[in-house]
Amino acid sequence: MQNSNSEEDSYQLFRQSLEKNASEDILEKIIAVILFACALVSVVTTFGIVLIIFQEAFGFFQEVTFAQFFLDTKWTPLFADRHFGVWPLIAGTFLTTAIAMAVAIPLGLFSAIYLSEYAQPKVAAILRPAVELLAGIPTVVYGYFALLFLTPLLRNIIPLEIFNALSAGLMMGVMITPTVGSISLDAIRAVPHSLREGAYALGITKLESIFKIVLPAALSGIIASIILGISRAVGETMTVLIAAGQQPKLTINFAESVETMTAYMAQISGGDSPRGSLSFKTLYAVGALLFLMTLALNIVSYWIANRFKEKYD
Repeated sequence: MQNSNSEEDSYQLFRQSLEKNASEDILEKIIAVILFACALVSVVTTFGIVLIIFQEAFGFFQEVTFAQFFLDTKWTPLFADRHFGVWPLIAGTFLTTAIAMAVAIPLGLFSAIYLSEYAQPKVAAILRPAVELLAGIPTVVYGYFALLFLTPLLRNIIPLEIFNALSAGLMMGVMITPTVGSISLDAIRAVPHSLREGAYALGITKLESIFKIVLPAALSGIIASIILGISRAVGETMTVLIAAGQQPKLTINFAESVETMTAYMAQISGGDSPRGSLSFKTLYAVGALLFLMTLALNIVSYWIANRFKEKYD
């Protein structure tokens, strides 16, 4: 009789275990479906954006030839004498980006070196969030700070227009510093301490070990951070819209007012052109070109990160 009860209890426990496992399997499948749906939303959204941009850009290029878009050196789609040469916008974008990276690369890289190699843990725990806090400041604040404080300050030293590429580029550099610094810091910290100790054992100073051992070992991550910073600068809108102006010029003079691709897109989005007009379609043509540029930068960043990646056992 006891054996019978024991067998029945064992069967009940076994059955409960099967039911529990079955319910857990169903729950896991439901969670997997939810996570897949979340990932799918971002992918579908990206494809939708790309489809709309290039569809509208195709309509633009049915009225404007590629030669007019890429070979002309004037950009006046809102004037009576229309020109659709995109090079003034590209020049303004690259000019402000070059100034920004001239600031962001040394500041970001040197701050990463200090936080990783020199700063005490308590100091690093305070300084890193403080540096990364710069990325959380709204870009419109950077723009007005550049226009109302930095530009008057610089005009006391060098002749600048009220709206100029230099002020916008300098502020963008400060804004991008956390991007370059944070990723470079992670790359430097990923270098094994055994390489540093081996360098010290050979009699190399700490500064020499940083520039001859640590930085070459972290090169892939550092270059990736720089390219991501460039991509961030190319896509910046409000800072250049406020501080650099809206005058498309094919120039490399940082003292003059320029217009970037993103600033022009913001200008058109503000209602300067009726929807469906040719001048409005330039928004999508410039947007498609900007998308291809940032996509190329991200592909190059990914390739460099994998091409020069150091692997340690």
